Amino acid sequence: MPSFDAVLEPDLVELRNAVDQAAREVATRFDFKGTSARLELSDKGKARELTLYGDTDFQIGQVREVLVAKLVKRGVDVRFLDFSARIEKIGGDKVKQAVAVKTGIDADNAKAIQTAIKQSKLKVQAQIQGDVVRVSGTKRDDLQLAIRQLRAAMTELPISFTNFRD
Repeated sequence: MPSFDAVLEPDLVELRNAVDQAAREVATRFDFKGTSARLELSDKGKARELTLYGDTDFQIGQVREVLVAKLVKRGVDVRFLDFSARIEKIGGDKVKQAVAVKTGIDADNAKAIQTAIKQSKLKVQAQIQGDVVRVSGTKRDDLQLAIRQLRAAMTELPISFTNFRD
């Protein structure tokens, strides 16, 4: 029975390259000279996190703009980053912002994907398997239609489709 997996996984090599390029640009830009503006990528097992540092909220915004420009240039979807965390003071006049890198489909989004597939009236089934949604059906054409409909329905998530089996 043909199937595929709907996953939420950024290209980690391109992400690391974009962060390195942004860090180099921040280190060499004239308007950041003599400030604490920088960014770091930390890997804690499966959880990845970017940390933006600066002297002011405005400077963190500038570092964020440099990062987003580098991500777009390297083809990494910006929707993988969660900029919703507050900017916190870390001592003196320094501030930082933690930016989570989204990996894996959480339960709410997995249920939304499952209901979108059920509402499509295609002859396919969706099963939630941890942080992956496996979609299976009898015809390959139905699976390709399901991929198209999921891309149209889930615009807020950068879903990719892997493990396509016949």
